[in-house]
Amino acid sequence: MALLRVEEVFKTSGIPTHTFVRPSEYSRLRVALRTPGRGVIVEGPSGIGKSTAITRALEEEGLDKEVTRLTAREPVDVEYLDALPELGAFGTVVIDDFHRLEESVKRRIADLLKVTADAEDESRKLVIIGINEAGKSLIDSSPDLTNRLEVLRFEAEPDLKIDELVTAGERAFNVSLAARALIVQNARGSFYIAQLLCMDACLQADLTERPEESVEVATTYAAIQRKVVERQRDRFGDSVRSFARGTRFRPGGRAPYLHILRWLSEADSWSISIRDEIRRHPTEKASVFLVLDRGYLASLVAQPAISKLLHFDEKTSVLSVEDPMLTFYLRAVSWPDFVREVGFKRVDYEESYDIALSFAGEDRAYASALRDALEDLGHAVFYDSAEQARFLGQDVETYLGPIYESGSRYVVAVLGEMYGRKRWTLFEASKYKDRIEAGQVIPVWSIKIPPEPFDATRSLFGLDWDPDAAVQDQASAHASVISEKLGLAE
Repeated sequence: MALLRVEEVFKTSGIPTHTFVRPSEYSRLRVALRTPGRGVIVEGPSGIGKSTAITRALEEEGLDKEVTRLTAREPVDVEYLDALPELGAFGTVVIDDFHRLEESVKRRIADLLKVTADAEDESRKLVIIGINEAGKSLIDSSPDLTNRLEVLRFEAEPDLKIDELVTAGERAFNVSLAARALIVQNARGSFYIAQLLCMDACLQADLTERPEESVEVATTYAAIQRKVVERQRDRFGDSVRSFARGTRFRPGGRAPYLHILRWLSEADSWSISIRDEIRRHPTEKASVFLVLDRGYLASLVAQPAISKLLHFDEKTSVLSVEDPMLTFYLRAVSWPDFVREVGFKRVDYEESYDIALSFAGEDRAYASALRDALEDLGHAVFYDSAEQARFLGQDVETYLGPIYESGSRYVVAVLGEMYGRKRWTLFEASKYKDRIEAGQVIPVWSIKIPPEPFDATRSLFGLDWDPDAAVQDQASAHASVISEKLGLAE
Protein backbone atom coordinates (compact mmCIF):
# COMPACT_ATOMS: atom_id res chain seq x y z
CA MET A 1 0.00 0.00 0.00
CA ALA A 2 1.45 3.37 -1.07
CA LEU A 3 2.31 5.77 1.71
CA LEU A 4 0.27 8.95 1.94
CA ARG A 5 2.33 11.94 0.83
CA VAL A 6 2.29 15.33 2.50
CA GLU A 7 1.13 17.10 -0.68
CA GLU A 8 -1.84 14.74 -0.87
CA VAL A 9 -2.99 15.82 2.59
CA PHE A 10 -2.14 19.51 2.70
CA LYS A 11 -3.09 20.37 -0.87
CA THR A 12 -2.06 23.72 -2.32
CA SER A 13 -3.56 22.98 -5.74
CA GLY A 14 -6.54 20.96 -6.87
CA ILE A 15 -9.47 19.78 -4.77
CA PRO A 16 -8.67 18.82 -1.17
CA THR A 17 -9.68 15.34 -0.11
CA HIS A 18 -8.46 14.70 3.43
CA THR A 19 -8.72 18.37 4.42
CA PHE A 20 -11.91 19.54 2.74
CA VAL A 21 -13.93 21.77 5.08
CA ARG A 22 -17.37 23.06 4.19
CA PRO A 23 -17.28 26.88 4.00
CA SER A 24 -19.79 28.91 5.98
CA GLU A 25 -21.99 29.54 2.92
CA TYR A 26 -21.97 25.91 1.76
CA SER A 27 -25.62 25.10 2.47
CA ARG A 28 -26.85 28.18 0.61
CA LEU A 29 -24.57 27.26 -2.27
CA ARG A 30 -26.08 23.77 -2.58
CA VAL A 31 -29.62 25.16 -2.63
CA ALA A 32 -28.71 27.79 -5.22
CA LEU A 33 -27.05 25.23 -7.49
CA ARG A 34 -30.08 22.93 -7.53
CA THR A 35 -32.62 25.74 -8.17
CA PRO A 36 -33.54 25.47 -11.90
CA GLY A 37 -32.35 28.34 -14.07
CA ARG A 38 -31.24 30.55 -11.19
CA GLY A 39 -27.88 32.21 -11.75
CA VAL A 40 -25.27 31.79 -9.04
CA ILE A 41 -22.46 34.22 -8.30
CA VAL A 42 -19.78 33.16 -5.86
CA GLU A 43 -17.51 36.09 -5.02
CA GLY A 44 -14.64 36.56 -2.68
CA PRO A 45 -10.84 36.64 -2.53
CA SER A 46 -8.63 34.01 -4.08
CA GLY A 47 -7.73 31.08 -1.86
CA ILE A 48 -10.93 31.21 0.13
CA GLY A 49 -12.26 27.96 -1.36
CA LYS A 50 -14.81 29.13 -3.96
CA SER A 51 -13.90 26.71 -6.76
CA THR A 52 -13.44 23.80 -4.37
CA ALA A 53 -16.83 24.41 -2.73
CA ILE A 54 -18.61 24.60 -6.09
CA THR A 55 -17.00 21.36 -7.30
CA ARG A 56 -17.90 19.46 -4.15
CA ALA A 57 -21.44 20.87 -4.01
CA LEU A 58 -22.11 19.91 -7.63
CA GLU A 59 -20.87 16.39 -6.87
CA GLU A 60 -23.05 16.07 -3.76
CA GLU A 61 -26.12 17.26 -5.68
CA GLY A 62 -25.40 14.90 -8.58
CA LEU A 63 -25.05 17.86 -10.96
CA ASP A 64 -21.45 17.28 -12.02
CA LYS A 65 -22.14 15.22 -15.15
CA GLU A 66 -22.58 18.04 -17.69
CA VAL A 67 -20.34 20.78 -16.41
CA THR A 68 -18.23 23.02 -18.63
CA ARG A 69 -15.52 25.05 -16.88
CA LEU A 70 -14.34 28.24 -18.51
CA THR A 71 -12.04 31.04 -17.45
CA ALA A 72 -11.76 34.65 -18.54
CA ARG A 73 -7.99 34.21 -18.67
CA GLU A 74 -8.18 31.96 -21.76
CA PRO A 75 -9.00 33.71 -25.08
CA VAL A 76 -10.62 30.56 -26.51
CA ASP A 77 -12.89 30.32 -23.45
CA VAL A 78 -13.87 33.98 -23.83
CA GLU A 79 -14.92 33.30 -27.43
CA TYR A 80 -17.06 30.41 -26.19
CA LEU A 81 -18.64 32.64 -23.55
CA ASP A 82 -19.47 35.29 -26.10
CA ALA A 83 -21.33 32.68 -28.16
CA LEU A 84 -23.04 31.06 -25.16
CA PRO A 85 -26.49 32.66 -25.68
CA GLU A 86 -26.79 30.90 -29.06
CA LEU A 87 -25.74 27.44 -27.85
CA GLY A 88 -29.10 26.21 -26.56
CA ALA A 89 -29.13 23.58 -23.79
CA PHE A 90 -25.50 23.83 -22.69
CA GLY A 91 -25.91 22.30 -19.23
CA THR A 92 -23.98 23.89 -16.36
CA VAL A 93 -21.27 26.39 -17.18
CA VAL A 94 -18.89 27.55 -14.47
CA ILE A 95 -17.19 30.85 -15.38
CA ASP A 96 -14.05 31.61 -13.39
CA ASP A 97 -12.32 35.03 -13.16
CA PHE A 98 -15.54 36.70 -14.30
CA HIS A 99 -14.22 40.11 -13.18
CA ARG A 100 -11.67 39.97 -16.02
CA LEU A 101 -14.23 39.79 -18.83
CA GLU A 102 -14.85 42.75 -21.14
CA GLU A 103 -18.00 44.72 -20.34
CA SER A 104 -19.65 43.67 -23.62
CA VAL A 105 -19.31 39.97 -22.71
CA LYS A 106 -20.57 40.64 -19.19
CA ARG A 107 -23.69 42.29 -20.63
CA ARG A 108 -24.41 39.26 -22.84
CA ILE A 109 -24.02 36.97 -19.84
CA ALA A 110 -26.34 39.24 -17.83
CA ASP A 111 -29.03 39.00 -20.52
CA LEU A 112 -28.67 35.22 -20.58
CA LEU A 113 -28.99 35.04 -16.79
CA LYS A 114 -32.32 36.88 -16.98
CA VAL A 115 -33.69 34.57 -19.66
CA THR A 116 -32.72 31.33 -17.91
CA ALA A 117 -34.00 32.54 -14.53
CA ASP A 118 -37.38 33.69 -15.87
CA ALA A 119 -37.89 30.40 -17.72
CA GLU A 120 -36.61 28.29 -14.78
CA ASP A 121 -34.60 26.57 -17.48
CA GLU A 122 -33.37 23.18 -16.24
CA SER A 123 -31.14 22.71 -19.28
CA ARG A 124 -28.98 25.77 -18.64
CA LYS A 125 -27.21 26.94 -15.51
CA LEU A 126 -24.62 29.67 -15.08
CA VAL A 127 -22.27 29.67 -12.11
CA ILE A 128 -20.01 32.72 -11.92
CA ILE A 129 -16.83 32.96 -9.85
CA GLY A 130 -15.16 36.29 -9.23
CA ILE A 131 -13.29 38.29 -6.66
CA ASN A 132 -14.98 40.80 -4.37
CA GLU A 133 -17.81 42.88 -5.84
CA ALA A 134 -18.23 40.63 -8.90
CA GLY A 135 -21.96 40.42 -8.17
CA LYS A 136 -22.28 44.14 -7.57
CA SER A 137 -20.57 45.05 -10.84
CA LEU A 138 -22.89 42.72 -12.74
CA ILE A 139 -26.03 44.03 -11.03
CA ASP A 140 -24.89 47.63 -11.55
CA SER A 141 -24.71 46.99 -15.29
CA SER A 142 -28.12 45.27 -15.28
CA PRO A 143 -30.23 46.25 -12.22
CA ASP A 144 -33.16 43.97 -13.07
CA LEU A 145 -30.92 40.99 -12.29
CA THR A 146 -31.22 41.65 -8.56
CA ASN A 147 -33.98 39.12 -7.87
CA ARG A 148 -32.82 36.62 -10.48
CA LEU A 149 -29.44 35.87 -8.93
CA GLU A 150 -28.11 34.21 -5.83
CA VAL A 151 -25.00 36.14 -4.80
CA LEU A 152 -22.87 34.24 -2.29
CA ARG A 153 -19.98 36.06 -0.74
CA PHE A 154 -17.20 33.85 0.57
CA GLU A 155 -15.49 35.95 3.23
CA ALA A 156 -12.50 35.04 5.34
CA GLU A 157 -13.53 31.89 7.17
CA PRO A 158 -13.68 31.94 10.99
CA ASP A 159 -10.77 30.44 12.91
CA LEU A 160 -13.03 27.52 13.84
CA LYS A 161 -13.15 26.44 10.19
CA ILE A 162 -9.38 26.82 9.74
CA ASP A 163 -8.84 24.81 12.92
CA GLU A 164 -11.11 22.09 11.51
CA LEU A 165 -8.90 21.91 8.40
CA VAL A 166 -5.68 21.69 10.43
CA THR A 167 -7.16 19.01 12.68
CA ALA A 168 -8.27 16.95 9.68
CA GLY A 169 -4.79 17.23 8.19
CA GLU A 170 -3.08 16.22 11.42
CA ARG A 171 -5.34 13.19 11.71
CA ALA A 172 -4.82 12.13 8.10
CA PHE A 173 -1.02 12.61 8.19
CA ASN A 174 -0.64 11.21 11.72
CA VAL A 175 1.11 14.27 13.10
CA SER A 176 0.59 16.96 15.74
CA LEU A 177 1.71 20.47 14.84
CA ALA A 178 3.26 22.49 17.66
CA ALA A 179 2.55 25.70 15.71
CA ARG A 180 -1.10 24.90 15.01
CA ALA A 181 -2.56 27.81 17.01
CA LEU A 182 -0.39 30.38 15.22
CA ILE A 183 -1.04 28.72 11.86
CA VAL A 184 -4.79 29.07 12.45
CA GLN A 185 -4.40 32.68 13.53
CA ASN A 186 -2.10 33.78 10.70
CA ALA A 187 -4.00 32.00 7.93
CA ARG A 188 -6.47 34.89 8.42
CA GLY A 189 -9.42 32.87 7.16
CA SER A 190 -7.75 31.39 4.07
CA PHE A 191 -7.92 27.62 3.55
CA TYR A 192 -5.13 27.89 1.00
CA ILE A 193 -2.71 29.68 3.32
CA ALA A 194 -3.47 27.21 6.12
CA GLN A 195 -2.66 24.28 3.79
CA LEU A 196 0.61 25.90 2.75
CA LEU A 197 1.74 26.65 6.31
CA CYS A 198 0.92 23.12 7.48
CA MET A 199 2.82 21.60 4.58
CA ASP A 200 5.87 23.78 5.27
CA ALA A 201 5.84 22.79 8.95
CA CYS A 202 6.04 19.14 7.91
CA LEU A 203 8.69 19.71 5.25
CA GLN A 204 10.96 21.53 7.68
CA ALA A 205 10.66 18.48 9.92
CA ASP A 206 11.65 16.25 6.95
CA LEU A 207 8.22 14.61 6.89
CA THR A 208 7.26 14.00 3.28
CA GLU A 209 5.27 10.79 3.85
CA ARG A 210 2.85 9.73 6.56
CA PRO A 211 4.71 8.20 9.51
CA GLU A 212 3.48 4.91 10.89
CA GLU A 213 3.49 6.26 14.44
CA SER A 214 2.23 9.69 15.44
CA VAL A 215 4.90 12.40 15.30
CA GLU A 216 5.06 15.73 17.12
CA VAL A 217 6.11 18.33 14.53
CA ALA A 218 8.13 20.86 16.53
CA THR A 219 8.67 23.40 13.72
CA THR A 220 8.06 26.87 15.17
CA TYR A 221 5.74 29.33 13.46
CA ALA A 222 8.59 31.85 13.15
CA ALA A 223 10.59 29.31 11.15
CA ILE A 224 7.57 28.52 8.97
CA GLN A 225 6.86 32.17 8.26
CA ARG A 226 10.49 33.00 7.56
CA LYS A 227 10.81 30.20 4.99
CA VAL A 228 7.49 30.97 3.32
CA VAL A 229 8.25 34.70 3.10
CA GLU A 230 11.67 33.97 1.57
CA ARG A 231 9.99 31.96 -1.19
CA GLN A 232 7.31 34.58 -1.75
CA ARG A 233 9.96 37.30 -2.01
CA ASP A 234 11.27 35.54 -5.12
CA ARG A 235 7.72 35.47 -6.53
CA PHE A 236 6.50 38.91 -5.55
CA GLY A 237 9.53 41.05 -4.76
CA ASP A 238 10.09 42.71 -8.13
CA SER A 239 6.39 43.27 -8.84
CA VAL A 240 5.67 44.65 -5.37
CA ARG A 241 8.61 47.04 -5.58
CA SER A 242 7.46 48.18 -9.04
CA PHE A 243 3.98 48.83 -7.70
CA ALA A 244 5.27 50.74 -4.67
CA ARG A 245 7.42 52.96 -6.87
CA GLY A 246 4.64 53.67 -9.35
CA THR A 247 5.13 54.96 -12.87
CA ARG A 248 7.21 58.01 -11.89
CA PHE A 249 9.38 57.06 -8.97
CA ARG A 250 10.97 59.87 -7.01
CA PRO A 251 12.83 59.15 -3.74
CA GLY A 252 11.40 62.35 -2.25
CA GLY A 253 7.82 61.66 -3.40
CA ARG A 254 4.82 61.02 -1.17
CA ALA A 255 4.68 57.31 -2.09
CA PRO A 256 0.91 56.97 -2.73
CA TYR A 257 1.23 53.43 -4.09
CA LEU A 258 3.28 52.30 -1.11
CA HIS A 259 0.55 53.63 1.19
CA ILE A 260 -2.03 51.67 -0.80
CA LEU A 261 0.01 48.49 -0.31
CA ARG A 262 0.23 49.21 3.40
CA TRP A 263 -3.55 49.69 3.63
CA LEU A 264 -4.04 46.40 1.80
CA SER A 265 -1.75 44.60 4.25
CA GLU A 266 -3.68 46.00 7.22
CA ALA A 267 -7.15 45.15 5.89
CA ASP A 268 -9.22 42.40 7.47
CA SER A 269 -10.13 41.06 4.02
CA TRP A 270 -8.32 40.64 0.72
CA SER A 271 -9.64 43.83 -0.84
CA ILE A 272 -9.99 47.51 -0.01
CA SER A 273 -12.06 50.40 -1.31
CA ILE A 274 -9.55 53.10 -2.21
CA ARG A 275 -12.14 55.84 -1.64
CA ASP A 276 -12.96 54.50 1.82
CA GLU A 277 -9.27 54.29 2.69
CA ILE A 278 -8.71 57.88 1.56
CA ARG A 279 -11.36 59.00 4.06
CA ARG A 280 -9.63 57.04 6.82
CA HIS A 281 -6.18 58.46 6.03
CA PRO A 282 -6.54 62.22 5.56
CA THR A 283 -2.79 62.90 5.45
CA GLU A 284 -2.40 60.76 2.33
CA LYS A 285 -5.74 61.63 0.73
CA ALA A 286 -4.42 64.22 -1.73
CA SER A 287 -1.63 62.11 -3.21
CA VAL A 288 -3.71 58.90 -3.38
CA PHE A 289 -6.75 60.70 -4.77
CA LEU A 290 -4.52 62.09 -7.50
CA VAL A 291 -3.40 58.66 -8.73
CA LEU A 292 -6.98 57.39 -8.45
CA ASP A 293 -8.63 60.34 -10.19
CA ARG A 294 -6.15 60.55 -13.06
CA GLY A 295 -6.29 56.83 -13.80
CA TYR A 296 -2.65 56.26 -12.83
CA LEU A 297 -3.59 53.50 -10.38
CA ALA A 298 -5.70 51.68 -12.98
CA SER A 299 -2.88 51.91 -15.53
CA LEU A 300 -0.32 50.60 -13.07
CA VAL A 301 -2.45 47.61 -12.05
CA ALA A 302 -3.05 46.82 -15.74
CA GLN A 303 0.67 46.15 -16.27
CA PRO A 304 1.13 42.40 -16.94
CA ALA A 305 3.36 41.60 -13.96
CA ILE A 306 1.11 43.45 -11.52
CA SER A 307 -2.23 42.32 -12.98
CA LYS A 308 -1.33 38.76 -12.00
CA LEU A 309 -1.33 39.85 -8.38
CA LEU A 310 -3.93 42.61 -8.14
CA HIS A 311 -7.21 43.60 -9.75
CA PHE A 312 -8.66 47.10 -9.73
CA ASP A 313 -12.29 47.86 -10.51
CA GLU A 314 -12.48 51.48 -11.65
CA LYS A 315 -16.27 51.61 -11.14
CA THR A 316 -16.18 50.63 -7.49
CA SER A 317 -12.57 51.77 -6.76
CA VAL A 318 -12.00 48.37 -5.12
CA LEU A 319 -8.48 46.94 -5.22
CA SER A 320 -8.40 43.18 -4.72
CA VAL A 321 -5.66 40.62 -4.29
CA GLU A 322 -5.57 37.90 -6.94
CA ASP A 323 -3.11 35.68 -5.06
CA PRO A 324 -3.74 35.20 -1.31
CA MET A 325 -0.05 34.66 -0.66
CA LEU A 326 0.59 38.27 -1.65
CA THR A 327 -1.42 39.42 1.37
CA PHE A 328 0.47 36.99 3.61
CA TYR A 329 3.73 38.35 2.25
CA LEU A 330 2.73 41.98 2.75
CA ARG A 331 1.63 41.30 6.32
CA ALA A 332 4.92 39.60 7.13
CA VAL A 333 7.46 42.01 5.62
CA SER A 334 9.28 44.59 7.73
CA TRP A 335 7.84 47.87 6.46
CA PRO A 336 10.76 50.10 7.54
CA ASP A 337 13.10 47.75 5.67
CA PHE A 338 10.76 47.66 2.70
CA VAL A 339 10.58 51.46 2.50
CA ARG A 340 14.38 51.63 2.39
CA GLU A 341 14.54 48.81 -0.15
CA VAL A 342 12.08 50.58 -2.45
CA GLY A 343 14.14 53.75 -2.14
CA PHE A 344 11.85 56.35 -0.56
CA LYS A 345 13.48 58.90 1.71
CA ARG A 346 10.30 59.53 3.70
CA VAL A 347 6.74 58.25 3.62
CA ASP A 348 5.13 59.74 6.73
CA TYR A 349 4.17 63.40 6.42
CA GLU A 350 2.38 65.59 8.91
CA GLU A 351 1.18 67.85 6.08
CA SER A 352 -1.63 66.79 3.75
CA TYR A 353 -0.16 68.62 0.74
CA ASP A 354 3.28 69.25 -0.70
CA ILE A 355 2.19 72.56 -2.21
CA ALA A 356 -0.69 74.95 -1.51
CA LEU A 357 -1.25 77.32 -4.42
CA SER A 358 -2.32 80.91 -3.65
CA PHE A 359 -3.36 83.06 -6.60
CA ALA A 360 -5.90 85.56 -7.87
CA GLY A 361 -8.59 84.37 -10.27
CA GLU A 362 -7.08 86.43 -13.10
CA ASP A 363 -4.00 84.18 -12.97
CA ARG A 364 -5.87 80.89 -12.94
CA ALA A 365 -4.56 79.77 -16.34
CA TYR A 366 -0.96 79.78 -15.12
CA ALA A 367 -1.89 78.37 -11.68
CA SER A 368 -3.85 75.53 -13.28
CA ALA A 369 -0.93 74.66 -15.57
CA LEU A 370 1.46 74.74 -12.62
CA ARG A 371 -0.84 72.49 -10.63
CA ASP A 372 -1.00 69.96 -13.49
CA ALA A 373 2.76 69.99 -13.94
CA LEU A 374 3.39 69.48 -10.22
CA GLU A 375 0.85 66.66 -10.02
CA ASP A 376 2.39 65.00 -13.05
CA LEU A 377 5.62 64.94 -11.04
CA GLY A 378 3.77 63.13 -8.27
CA HIS A 379 3.21 65.98 -5.81
CA ALA A 380 0.06 66.56 -3.77
CA VAL A 381 -1.22 70.06 -4.57
CA PHE A 382 -3.95 72.09 -2.91
CA TYR A 383 -5.85 73.86 -5.69
CA ASP A 384 -9.11 75.58 -4.75
CA SER A 385 -11.46 74.40 -7.48
CA ALA A 386 -10.35 70.77 -7.03
CA GLU A 387 -11.51 70.92 -3.40
CA GLN A 388 -14.92 72.57 -3.86
CA ALA A 389 -16.87 69.42 -3.09
CA ARG A 390 -15.00 69.06 0.21
CA PHE A 391 -15.73 72.52 1.58
CA LEU A 392 -19.31 72.91 0.32
CA GLY A 393 -21.47 73.90 3.28
CA GLN A 394 -18.45 74.64 5.48
CA ASP A 395 -17.03 77.92 6.66
CA VAL A 396 -14.45 78.59 3.94
CA GLU A 397 -12.01 80.45 6.16
CA THR A 398 -12.10 77.66 8.75
CA TYR A 399 -11.40 75.12 6.01
CA LEU A 400 -8.69 77.04 4.13
CA GLY A 401 -6.83 78.65 7.05
CA PRO A 402 -5.04 75.52 8.36
CA ILE A 403 -3.91 74.52 4.85
CA TYR A 404 -1.98 77.76 4.35
CA GLU A 405 -0.81 77.94 7.96
CA SER A 406 0.70 74.47 8.27
CA GLY A 407 -1.21 71.93 6.16
CA SER A 408 1.23 72.10 3.24
CA ARG A 409 5.00 71.74 3.14
CA TYR A 410 5.27 74.90 1.03
CA VAL A 411 3.01 77.68 -0.21
CA VAL A 412 3.54 78.78 -3.80
CA ALA A 413 2.21 82.35 -4.10
CA VAL A 414 1.48 83.39 -7.69
CA LEU A 415 1.94 87.15 -7.35
CA GLY A 416 0.09 88.70 -10.27
CA GLU A 417 -1.27 92.21 -10.72
CA MET A 418 -4.49 91.54 -8.81
CA TYR A 419 -3.02 89.40 -6.01
CA GLY A 420 -3.14 91.93 -3.17
CA ARG A 421 -6.48 93.36 -4.25
CA LYS A 422 -8.56 90.19 -3.83
CA ARG A 423 -10.24 89.16 -0.60
CA TRP A 424 -9.13 85.55 -0.66
CA THR A 425 -5.52 86.29 -1.57
CA LEU A 426 -5.35 88.73 1.35
CA PHE A 427 -6.83 86.06 3.63
CA GLU A 428 -4.43 83.36 2.40
CA ALA A 429 -1.45 85.72 2.74
CA SER A 430 -2.43 86.48 6.32
CA LYS A 431 -2.29 82.78 7.09
CA TYR A 432 1.08 82.01 5.52
CA LYS A 433 2.93 85.26 6.34
CA ASP A 434 4.63 83.73 9.40
CA ARG A 435 6.06 81.01 7.16
CA ILE A 436 8.00 83.43 4.96
CA GLU A 437 10.95 83.72 7.33
CA ALA A 438 10.98 79.92 7.72
CA GLY A 439 11.61 79.58 3.98
CA GLN A 440 8.29 77.80 3.40
CA VAL A 441 6.87 80.28 0.87
CA ILE A 442 7.96 80.22 -2.77
CA PRO A 443 7.00 83.41 -4.64
CA VAL A 444 6.32 83.44 -8.38
CA TRP A 445 6.29 87.09 -9.49
CA SER A 446 4.62 88.44 -12.58
CA ILE A 447 7.16 90.42 -14.61
CA LYS A 448 4.49 93.12 -14.83
CA ILE A 449 4.79 93.87 -11.10
CA PRO A 450 7.60 96.31 -10.25
CA PRO A 451 9.51 95.65 -7.03
CA GLU A 452 8.20 97.40 -3.94
CA PRO A 453 10.51 98.28 -1.06
CA PHE A 454 8.18 96.95 1.61
CA ASP A 455 7.30 93.66 -0.11
CA ALA A 456 8.64 90.91 2.18
CA THR A 457 8.68 88.34 -0.62
CA ARG A 458 11.26 90.39 -2.56
CA SER A 459 13.89 89.30 -0.08
CA LEU A 460 13.28 85.68 -1.14
CA PHE A 461 14.73 83.94 -4.13
CA GLY A 462 11.73 83.18 -6.32
CA LEU A 463 10.58 82.63 -9.88
CA ASP A 464 9.37 84.99 -12.60
CA TRP A 465 6.50 84.41 -15.00
CA ASP A 466 5.19 86.35 -17.99
CA PRO A 467 1.36 86.50 -18.05
CA ASP A 468 1.41 87.36 -21.77
CA ALA A 469 3.48 84.33 -22.80
CA ALA A 470 2.33 80.71 -23.18
CA VAL A 471 1.80 79.36 -19.69
CA GLN A 472 2.45 75.66 -20.28
CA ASP A 473 6.21 75.83 -20.85
CA GLN A 474 6.67 78.28 -18.00
CA ALA A 475 4.61 76.16 -15.63
CA SER A 476 6.50 72.98 -16.55
CA ALA A 477 9.88 74.65 -16.01
CA HIS A 478 8.78 76.12 -12.68
CA ALA A 479 7.31 72.79 -11.54
CA SER A 480 10.65 71.07 -12.16
CA VAL A 481 12.47 73.62 -9.99
CA ILE A 482 9.86 73.38 -7.22
CA SER A 483 10.00 69.59 -7.37
CA GLU A 484 13.76 69.70 -6.97
CA LYS A 485 13.29 71.97 -3.96
CA LEU A 486 10.88 69.48 -2.39
CA GLY A 487 13.43 66.71 -2.89
CA LEU A 488 16.23 68.72 -1.29
CA ALA A 489 14.02 69.46 1.71
CA GLU A 490 13.62 65.77 2.63
